[in-house]
Amino acid sequence: MFESLLFDLMIIVMLGMASQWLAWRFRMPAIVIMSVVGLVVGPILGLIYPKETLGELFSPLISLAVAIILFEGSLNLNFKEIQLFNKPVTRIVTVGAFIAWIAGSLAAHYVAGLSWAVAFIIGGLFIVTGPTVILPLLRQARLKPRPAAILKWEGIVVDPFGALLAVFAYEFIKFLNSEVTVTTLLLFFAASLFAVLLGAGAGWLTGRSFEKGRVPEFLKAPLLFALVIFTFVISDEVMHETGLLAVTAMGIMMANMKLTSLEDILEFKENISVLLISTIFIMLTASLSPEVLLQIFEPNIIFYVLVMLFIVRPLSIWVSTIGTELTWEERTLIGWIAPRGIVALTVSGYFATILLEDGYQDAEMLTALTFALVFSTVLVHGFSIGWLAKKLNLTMPEDTGVAIAGSTRFTAELAKSIQSTGNKVLVIDDTWANLTYARKQEVPYYQGDILLEPYDHHLDLTPYRHIAAMSKSDTLNAHVCEDFMPEHGRDNLYQTAFHVRDEEFHPSRGGRELFVPSLSISELDNRIVSGYTIRQTKLTDQYNYTNYLRERDDETVLLYIVRHDQTIEFYTPDKEMTAAPGDTIVALVSPRQTIEKVHERVDEATEEHVPYEVVEEKVEESFEEEMKEKTIPGEAPPKE
Repeated sequence: MFESLLFDLMIIVMLGMASQWLAWRFRMPAIVIMSVVGLVVGPILGLIYPKETLGELFSPLISLAVAIILFEGSLNLNFKEIQLFNKPVTRIVTVGAFIAWIAGSLAAHYVAGLSWAVAFIIGGLFIVTGPTVILPLLRQARLKPRPAAILKWEGIVVDPFGALLAVFAYEFIKFLNSEVTVTTLLLFFAASLFAVLLGAGAGWLTGRSFEKGRVPEFLKAPLLFALVIFTFVISDEVMHETGLLAVTAMGIMMANMKLTSLEDILEFKENISVLLISTIFIMLTASLSPEVLLQIFEPNIIFYVLVMLFIVRPLSIWVSTIGTELTWEERTLIGWIAPRGIVALTVSGYFATILLEDGYQDAEMLTALTFALVFSTVLVHGFSIGWLAKKLNLTMPEDTGVAIAGSTRFTAELAKSIQSTGNKVLVIDDTWANLTYARKQEVPYYQGDILLEPYDHHLDLTPYRHIAAMSKSDTLNAHVCEDFMPEHGRDNLYQTAFHVRDEEFHPSRGGRELFVPSLSISELDNRIVSGYTIRQTKLTDQYNYTNYLRERDDETVLLYIVRHDQTIEFYTPDKEMTAAPGDTIVALVSPRQTIEKVHERVDEATEEHVPYEVVEEKVEESFEEEMKEKTIPGEAPPKE
């Protein structure tokens, strides 16, 4: 329609972002949406053909995308966490990865018909199981902790190393085929060492500069972006393919520097790499020719995919986990689930270009082969993981836990009361000082930004049915509810009332307002400071819900009901609640009501009348002492 490079770039960027939004909205792996969209606008309808439109810019853009992807993956490789891996994970990412590489390479050569050089490269690439694909599947299936942790950490560890394995395999195969001399091979290893030193040095200098405040906040993201590109290009100019090694070393170095500014770095990854990766992925799929697309349905490629699914993956897992504590059910599930993702497809596009330039004509099949495996594994494993996990009894029961976003005096007290009912609770806040209240109440807590995608790697919200956004930022609360809406559903998402209610304030849709009456978190905090307490009242046949409502005063805030089966239901203004004998009403009650209850109990215990003023004075003294205990000096986060 419009024959211009600018128009095509605009279409590609918009399609990439639309695909990401659809993936978030319907909780599907983004790679599935982007693949379908790219195929429709590219080889199927022929609306755009980026490879032809971009010309010489196509390959450099792909190369930069791969660099960003590998840097992003390596940012998650913290050696401290790797040391905590149990035996099965260690075996799978070492012995299992090696078996998968060799077996996958043999299958690529003998089944798909690729030359040895191309086969060993593709075999290295296909050991990866990208975390961006596996994490949504794990949440969907609600797996038990051990198999979920193994699958998650396998994806995180091997994600950046598949491409590096392909690089070294490529050079080694060329040496075996006498295409390069010993001197050339030694030069490659020397250049690889240079790339590691360059990447590690760039990562260290960047981290130190960020940590000492030598880089202003507004420059951190663009500067890091520029330095990743710089590191990749310089290393790649010294010797082709070593740039991938350099950016990986850069990411690993920064991941292990214990940077307080690591959150800023993770924000860079989300803000820049998501845009770039989405765009590049659309470009790759849209650039497939109809002929290449038809290759996917050739018998040798279909047979290769089946071999990878039913032989290579199960073999690598079953052999590598011999002698571990894994049950046969866990080994079966892990041996089946191995979805490939964006790394595999983008890096294969990168190597396809290199191999074709070097005269390997069968490299034309790389894209079709990779696309067939990626799309097949994502769909097959995505639809089967839940069913198989249930059959193997590896799913978690439906939990009724509550994750609370925001740590304040009130949320700490609320979390403590929820914990006392036998339900799981977790307080989340990105500020260590705010978590003082949660730590004092000895309730589980997590320091981090719940909205940042990288925290998906470390923060498992599967056990928590309800998410209550209760920070002092109305906007943040609304964003939390919006972000988790597709996964949890609006009925399980809550937020405290907005502080501002004038006509000029237009909050996003958010979740359901909490409590009756609905109050802002600041108002709830003020009541805790004023002496309000959270009280549980169990209903009986003699003391029913009607009696409770009749006796409560106007200052009582109804919080939630604990049903007889331990499930929790929060009070909201939009729903009229009922309760039956055996249920427990949890409410925030005024000091006056507390004093009256204590007064009644004292009278009953002493069998004589005690003046109200005496009880009031004792209760107030007790409250003051309690508040002193809850006030603790500021403290720094523990050193790792």
